[in-house]
Amino acid sequence: MRTHGRKTPHRTMTVAIVAAAAVTIPTATAMAGSHAPPAKPAAYTSAPTASGAAARVLKLVNRERRKAGCPPLRMNSELKKIAQAHSTDMASSRKMSHTGSDGSAPDDRISRSGYDWHAYGENVARGYATPKSVVAGWMKSPGHRRNILNCAFKEIGVGHARSGNYWTQDFGTASR
Repeated sequence: MRTHGRKTPHRTMTVAIVAAAAVTIPTATAMAGSHAPPAKPAAYTSAPTASGAAARVLKLVNRERRKAGCPPLRMNSELKKIAQAHSTDMASSRKMSHTGSDGSAPDDRISRSGYDWHAYGENVARGYATPKSVVAGWMKSPGHRRNILNCAFKEIGVGHARSGNYWTQDFGTASR
């Protein structure tokens, strides 16, 4: 889980940085209590049904936000492309991390896309086979839950690489 705000000339946002221990979320296997490594993916391609999985994650996330009194998130096409590219990158490198294989951080990837952010957050996961299981896993993790239930976020992008089941949520609030 990673959350960040940006200082702008006309206002100052709070910056929240999470300790490294909270940045890496447990895999589905680890959350189930086993320390066995997840199966290695056979191929490193993004799922052709990623948009269906993304839509389901959005629905489940918005259900949780509604329970907490937050407005629903809207799917943003730029954030979705960024999240999908990061999920595919994690699957290719077989490494779950907020840092891309090119050394990029979430804010680097989001800014490069042209998304003019005021605030952003990112959740990553691996090993969860379904949208329901990955959202449940994130909701059990306090830091990831905070991103999902952050009422200040307005938009989301969701990516899923089926090979290894790597997931990314990129949350954003544009600087409009």
